[in-house]
Amino acid sequence: MTRLAASAWCLCLFAGVAEAHETMRIAMGPEVAAVEVSAQGLQVGEDDDEGGRFEALGERATVTLVDGHLAVDGKPLPREALRFRATTPGSLTALGTRVHGDVVVLPGRAKLVAVNVLPLEEYLVGVLGSEMPKSFPLEALKAQAVAARTYALSKKLEQYGQPFHLGSSVISQVYKGLDVEDARTREAVEATRGQVLTWMLQPIEAYFHASCGGRTESGADALGRELPYLKPVDCPCGKLPTSHWTLTLPAKELAAIFKKAGGLEVQGRTSTGRVRRVAVGPRSVDAVTFRERVGYMKLKSLDFEVEKARDGWRIEGHGFGHGAGLCQWGARVYAEKGWGYEKILQHYYPGTELQTLYE
Repeated sequence: MTRLAASAWCLCLFAGVAEAHETMRIAMGPEVAAVEVSAQGLQVGEDDDEGGRFEALGERATVTLVDGHLAVDGKPLPREALRFRATTPGSLTALGTRVHGDVVVLPGRAKLVAVNVLPLEEYLVGVLGSEMPKSFPLEALKAQAVAARTYALSKKLEQYGQPFHLGSSVISQVYKGLDVEDARTREAVEATRGQVLTWMLQPIEAYFHASCGGRTESGADALGRELPYLKPVDCPCGKLPTSHWTLTLPAKELAAIFKKAGGLEVQGRTSTGRVRRVAVGPRSVDAVTFRERVGYMKLKSLDFEVEKARDGWRIEGHGFGHGAGLCQWGARVYAEKGWGYEKILQHYYPGTELQTLYE
């Protein structure tokens, strides 16, 4: 089978999956010892999509493991997974998050995993309200909706048949359920329903980030993979005050993080000027690892300069995130200049096609 034929087959299969099921399975957090589920008219049944038999539970239940088996309020149930739903839409809550759809609880590697099973478009409304400020222009929100849908569906295809397709944190796409939805995020999702970015007839890995600092990063340098649609492009976000940040990193904190006292020095940069490696004392550290260890919210990007301060180091940087793909603050600026979401997407994912996989 040629590469083109394989891509066409993949897209046909993918479109069929989206049309037939159009659902996502989202892990609601890390594994926990107990999952409390509540709803008006709480019910429990098997984990399937065939609408099987469900039993009434009242309004609240706690799921635990008893002797390695799932138990509801201490009573073991002989099932591999339990699926909870509400008779009153919008009232189902698990792990403190109110959600659409159902919640499946199943054993993880050591404890329990709660998985929200819900329609794809409803999931996207929750993602959009979590990932981008609702006050952003509608065209920017639409661009984010397409990127988030594309990313979600590519991961669904990749994880098809697994207990869940994505997590709900920044490692995947931030998803906070019903409480972050509003009319503008729903409008952006509905206006782009079923629209996905493709390359060679396959959904792309549509990465995005908050702010690139003036120029996006390549897929090879940001993610370790050469993706033809993730090329460095200029971006207007670098002129925004929100793009600039400063971090003071005390010498004691650096030594505690890396178990080694010493200096801090940039050893290499990518073509866009982002740090590739740093020297921490005598040790050479990959910059991605360095940011992870220091903390993503503290060291906001790898576009930074280091200078010695009295009791440590002063780090001045630009941008927030890995820098690949859609820049959210850049999308805002372009939307304010009158760009439509299609033009915004073509700028940040050059060479891709916008296709409607389902309606």
